[in-house]
Amino acid sequence: MKKRGIITILAVVAVLFSIAWVLKNNKKKNAETTAVVASGNSGAVAVNTEKVTKSEVNLDFSSNGTFIANQDLTLSAENSGRVTRILVDEGSRVSKGQVVARIDADLLNVDVETARANYQTAVRDLERYESSFKTGGVTQQQLDNARLNVRTSKARLSSASIKSGDANIKAPISGIVNKRFIEQGSFVNPGMQLFEIVDVSKLKLKVTANETQVVNLKVGDRVAIKSNVFPNSSFSGRVSFIAPKADNSLNFPVEVQVSNNAGNQLKAGMYGTAVFDFPKQNASLTIPRTAFVGSVNSNKIYVLEGNKAIERQVTAGRTFGSRVEILDGLKEGETVITSGQINLVDGTEVMAVK
Repeated sequence: MKKRGIITILAVVAVLFSIAWVLKNNKKKNAETTAVVASGNSGAVAVNTEKVTKSEVNLDFSSNGTFIANQDLTLSAENSGRVTRILVDEGSRVSKGQVVARIDADLLNVDVETARANYQTAVRDLERYESSFKTGGVTQQQLDNARLNVRTSKARLSSASIKSGDANIKAPISGIVNKRFIEQGSFVNPGMQLFEIVDVSKLKLKVTANETQVVNLKVGDRVAIKSNVFPNSSFSGRVSFIAPKADNSLNFPVEVQVSNNAGNQLKAGMYGTAVFDFPKQNASLTIPRTAFVGSVNSNKIYVLEGNKAIERQVTAGRTFGSRVEILDGLKEGETVITSGQINLVDGTEVMAVK
């Protein structure tokens, strides 16, 4: 038993010794590599390069999305009653304020007559109280209560009249009846769905733009719209909304308001493409994003001078996909190092790889 314990201890010691030896050896190799890179005496570092030139910048881009209705509203009942008449059906065009259905108004009319009778009684009572108050027959409080009763009765009459008028169910917007949820003779309660009305005279195309694209957009910009379903028809729109915050995919939602044609060819739910065209840009210096050490925000690159890598601070401008505009710190004709920077320090000898 004791012999087995000694063997286990020796095995553990051997493993620890091996780990220590490997770590020491790796540290020695890293130190040697760093020294070679820093001194440049043991051969040049292979790098990729690119000559800096001015090129035209193209800001145009397109984005696919889905059309949604300008207005999509579900009309609900405001009163209880039996549907006595339906004046529209699915597919019918309606105008704002048009009567689309009627419900039984008998009970509502009874409420109006009752409220009107109560109001008239309250008015007569107030006249008597005012007359009696002059002779001291009633108190000021009784007179005030009579006046309050008149105001309350009048409000109830107005409310009952409005409800009676709601027996004629009217379309709140202009559009097309997409769905009908009721049948003639059915009984409805407040809040029950009656019709779904959709306005497609104008639509919204919901698309997205990444961070390099959204900075060039502003509300009101004109946009060309294409639809694969109607390749021979042309549509146009204007940017109506640009989200101030990116979504989970780091893209920014953008809405384009589109005017439908006379035949309302475009339907809500169809796919469309927004084509964003921008004025021609002046040529500018651009370099690959990979030329930056770390990230674009570092503004640090390496320039090839002779056979050495020279560290350079630049001022980065706009980003165009895989390329970055340079505003200052670099001249046309110079050569930048686009890969291998991890092995470089200022003054390292390099060898450009074609």
